[in-house]
Amino acid sequence: MDGAQTPVTAPVLILLGPPGAGKGTQARMLEEQFGLVQLSTGDLLRSAVAAGTEAGQAADAVMKAGGLVSDEIVIAVLTDRLADADCAKGVVLDGFPRTTAQAEALDEMLARSGQTITAAISLEVDDVKMVRRVAGRFTCGDCGEGYHEDFKPTKKPGVCDACGSTSMTHRADDNAKTAMSRLDAYHVKTAPLIEYYEQKAALRRVDAMGSIDRIGQDIAQIVRGA
Repeated sequence: MDGAQTPVTAPVLILLGPPGAGKGTQARMLEEQFGLVQLSTGDLLRSAVAAGTEAGQAADAVMKAGGLVSDEIVIAVLTDRLADADCAKGVVLDGFPRTTAQAEALDEMLARSGQTITAAISLEVDDVKMVRRVAGRFTCGDCGEGYHEDFKPTKKPGVCDACGSTSMTHRADDNAKTAMSRLDAYHVKTAPLIEYYEQKAALRRVDAMGSIDRIGQDIAQIVRGA
């Protein structure tokens, strides 16, 4: 037909990165800037269970029995969610896929609707600096304002800038040993995924050690160029 145009496919982005790399922050920025919807596995499952969908009921039964929800159920839940109107502009997947098997299942699911992964964005970090970023965090125990020993110290030592409280808390798992252990586990588990998307020419690497705005600009450029 004369004048026919190829339909524009909504972007499907994957954010890869270790704990503390800023995936959640960048996903929210993508929501605001491009109207994309952030989808995390946990939120997907909770919503499906609350909605009482067939996949949600299956997931609920497994979780109540103390089991791990299968890839098939997660894909079914994701399929249902992508059909919702608010996903029409595109989605950002956070926390899924975690394995190459899940990545293959996701590709098959998207292919059924003529879609593909737009980009798998790997937030690249310096492990040593990342450990310091995590280990230096602390929070006001009264108002919840967050600080960092190096990057955002309180103006007056031990006193919250926001509310004046001297009740500062430091999460037990925000320490160098735990942070390094998480990074090691992430690299081991994610290495096959990095290779998988690299082979498909879908991988995009972004330096995640810069400012939040700079990282956001780099990711936005990938979205616009996809």
